[in-house]
Amino acid sequence: MNRPADADHPTADGSAIRLPAVHLLLSDPACAELITEYGRVQTLEAARQLLAELRSMLLASRRDGGAPQPSPEIPAVLVQLGERLRNNNRSPLRPVFNLTGTVLHTNLGRALLPDAAVQAVTEALRWPMNLEWDIDTGKRGDRDNLIEELLLELTGAEAATIVNNNAAAVLLMLNTIAQGKEVIVSRGELVEIGGAFRIPDIMTRAGAVLREVGSTNRTHLKDYAEAAEEQTALMMKVHCSNYAITGFTKSVELPELAPLAKQKGVPLAVDLGSGTLVDLEQYGLPHETTVRETIAGGADLVTFSGDKLLGGPQCGIIVGRADLIAKIKKNPLKRALRVGKLTLAALEPVLALYRAPDLLPQRLTTLKLLTRPAAIMRELAQTIEPTLQAALGQHYQVESAAMMSQIGSGALPVDQLPSYGLVIRAAAGNRTSNALGVLEQRLRALPVPVIGRVAQDALWLDLRCLDEHQQQRFVDQLKLLGA
Repeated sequence: MNRPADADHPTADGSAIRLPAVHLLLSDPACAELITEYGRVQTLEAARQLLAELRSMLLASRRDGGAPQPSPEIPAVLVQLGERLRNNNRSPLRPVFNLTGTVLHTNLGRALLPDAAVQAVTEALRWPMNLEWDIDTGKRGDRDNLIEELLLELTGAEAATIVNNNAAAVLLMLNTIAQGKEVIVSRGELVEIGGAFRIPDIMTRAGAVLREVGSTNRTHLKDYAEAAEEQTALMMKVHCSNYAITGFTKSVELPELAPLAKQKGVPLAVDLGSGTLVDLEQYGLPHETTVRETIAGGADLVTFSGDKLLGGPQCGIIVGRADLIAKIKKNPLKRALRVGKLTLAALEPVLALYRAPDLLPQRLTTLKLLTRPAAIMRELAQTIEPTLQAALGQHYQVESAAMMSQIGSGALPVDQLPSYGLVIRAAAGNRTSNALGVLEQRLRALPVPVIGRVAQDALWLDLRCLDEHQQQRFVDQLKLLGA
């Protein structure tokens, strides 16, 4: 006969711990849904772990001399089992509300893809694709050909290739063109960006020899000219990404450096970092040198990211002279760094959007967020403010306020965008040292975590990246803060 419990554990007071047997737990009708969703094997293992933990907890409480806790019945155990299974199967990669004020936030995935790219990726997930198959000839093709024509049209370059990010693009370029030889770079451009990506370190890994010229704040054309020798394989300019030097400075711009590189017979490479394909000034944003301007200015090779200002998926793009790109594509590292069909499926429709630059602010998600009028965000903040205040109660003070957003990911680091959002401060009776930290944690614990920023004794929620499709979901979960 089946016992109602899997074990009896007498305790000092003579009572016993009686937990449901595992087979009785799994045979209960209420457990059928869990087995259907998570499978019998996983449910069985989770049930065993849960019962073992409950048994240890109950024994410990009785050893401590406290009042005996009753052993939970099957319905209560099944509630805990369901919660455990849901938590075990929750993906660590989750959607969040980006209210940091940084549009291209590296830690939050950078650019959001437009609908055209999302649909293309969905199609690529469901179907075999002609990734390396030439449909016209019926023979093996080159995956770069899927996007090369568009890139040449948009940049004016002779050839192009794609790898998995811009760091990989720089590494591959240096290893191909300058392995065992010198690369001339200004000291003022030897940058480190997020994740400890340093140009000197990449040079070393690529097998190239760094030749620094000039000083931190001033580099002249003669510095490049004097450094160019027989062992020089490349001259290189690097976008300064997240920092800017001001004051007594001097740098050699591309139109000045390109003729020297040509005279010396040395290729000139430019790492644009973020990289943009259009003049952002036409959309009311600060100017950022475009890839086309860089190619026209005399660069032989240009590297840039796909998931920053371009607004596409993570990838690194190399464009430039056909002979140099051909060498790069023959490097064995190219296979190790190449992208798959999902990246190419997302990138192609994003690039295609640039054929209609007048429609980009409506169609390209990144540009839509960067050009969003502050008046729209102000109206949204004033609408949300009373709901958030009611949810937080008297312990916090909420007010809508003007603030400044930034582009992020090293793009235009000193430029900011007028924005609007919500500022939360601890009320007079709640000004403990950790009041804002507690609130920040509560916001992160919501079903869709809310990520803001703490500064100036306040929690700032910039609404630039809260688009119309997310607003209702954001407001609906605010009531959970008061629970």
